[in-house]
Amino acid sequence: MKVKVSAVAFSKNTYLVNNLKADFPDAVVNEKGKRFTQEELIDYFSDAEGVIVGLEKIDETTLASLPNVKIIAKYGVGLDNIDLDACASRKVKIGWTAGVNKESVAEMALGFMLMLCRNLYVTSNQLKQGTWNKSGGWNLKGKTVGIIGLGHIGKHLAKMLTPFECNILGNDIVDIDAPDLRDKVVMVDKETLFAESDIISIHAPLDASTIKMINKAVFSKMKRSAFIINTARGGIIDEAALKEALKEGLISGAAIDVYEKEPPEDTELLSFPNLICTPHIAGNAYEAVVAMGEAAIYHLKEYLKYKNG
Repeated sequence: MKVKVSAVAFSKNTYLVNNLKADFPDAVVNEKGKRFTQEELIDYFSDAEGVIVGLEKIDETTLASLPNVKIIAKYGVGLDNIDLDACASRKVKIGWTAGVNKESVAEMALGFMLMLCRNLYVTSNQLKQGTWNKSGGWNLKGKTVGIIGLGHIGKHLAKMLTPFECNILGNDIVDIDAPDLRDKVVMVDKETLFAESDIISIHAPLDASTIKMINKAVFSKMKRSAFIINTARGGIIDEAALKEALKEGLISGAAIDVYEKEPPEDTELLSFPNLICTPHIAGNAYEAVVAMGEAAIYHLKEYLKYKNG
């Protein structure tokens, strides 16, 4: 079976590449770390039966031009870049494992909370410029944390917050009935979460119901002392509204790992001193990279078993 990989982080990981080629010796990986246009991606995948994708968009137009592709293995956990209905109609199988990077993302969200609360990011940057600012922020312990999206990552974050004795508010589009969360999370509507949280952390997928969910109206409802964190998907926060909120002091600060366009081009937004910005690395701890890659390889191998009867 001809296999090709577009996912950059997978292609750069020698362990994963060697594992892939142990089962698929002729597999081709994205050695140069190219970010493909749709046309380039179609050309690259044209002779492949199995592909491993990261954030590359796989829509109806792409699939229509790739009749040879029969299995798409996802490197990562989000499926918002893949048109699942188009795959189903064309009988293209999806290989996907939920929650494989939950520790990596949850740890980064927790790290952002500590950096924002204790003023670590701002004072570190100020000291590098010669300013000795002794403002140490406030403790995370006992604060109200709002978690939007209680899937694998959101649930894991809630558990990680246990030692900090936070008051955790949760919101999800589905009814969460997890026994291990009943004594940790109080489920509330979004309006309550926006108004009462000291910190809001987003762990929801990007879809029609969440695009620009965090907008000017939401920022106006939040505490002026509050922080917002997005390690989920760019586009959930309206970046123009975030810029205005930071500029006008509607909130105290933010941390974002994802952007409406990646890499981001709004240098004014990135320059705000109370904005922590990282290059979409929340799910990229080494252990998570390996786990996501191994899961993608597993699904290719399972498809081959299925194909061969």
